[in-house]
Amino acid sequence: MTAASSDQPAASMVSPTPTRAADPQVWTIAADGWCEQAQRQPSPNFDARADGVTADLLVIHNISLPPGRFGGPFIGDLFCNRLDYDADPYFEQLRPLRVSAHFVIRRDGGLVQFVSANDRAWHAGVSLFKGRERCNDFSIGIELEGTDFEPFTDSQYQTLATLTDALRRRYPLVDVAGHEHVAPGRKTDPGPFFDWARFRADCPCQAEQAQLRFPSGVGESQA
Repeated sequence: MTAASSDQPAASMVSPTPTRAADPQVWTIAADGWCEQAQRQPSPNFDARADGVTADLLVIHNISLPPGRFGGPFIGDLFCNRLDYDADPYFEQLRPLRVSAHFVIRRDGGLVQFVSANDRAWHAGVSLFKGRERCNDFSIGIELEGTDFEPFTDSQYQTLATLTDALRRRYPLVDVAGHEHVAPGRKTDPGPFFDWARFRADCPCQAEQAQLRFPSGVGESQA
């Protein structure tokens, strides 16, 4: 998901601040699909996965609201249907959207969760992966706060690797892809500045489990 997307098909305790990348590096996804180390901001934009379907694909995105500006509440506000559309001229085009992702990783590595990984978040939209349509059905969506035009932070890579390890211990994940890979021509994120080779090398699960399948060319130089 980039800053704008057309993807669409309770209150809960919210911890004071997102977990930082410097926190202990063994995280847990509980049986209910929530990461115990993440800040919770439950989104209404989700539905149940089909019976017998579990997540086996990670989809990596980037997002910034307004485009190119970091920090602030706007990503969470969009995912929770409380965005003030008058706060920025760009937001008017987002008015009809009902979207979400399971996780957002902030620039400082803080982790926020919006949807249980057991459920289907609305992040990929019209999509196809290895012959399977509707990637939301069988994927977990992770948004990195960022753009197609600048590098992501060390803290974000650290949090992404730690979260991926936790998810692999709960779900039978097999593949990782970018939004650009499951919706080519429609989406471009996470973009040329996302370092796939670094992500692959950083994943602690690689040493102990069967390797995740990454997009081809992950060893190539980054922009």
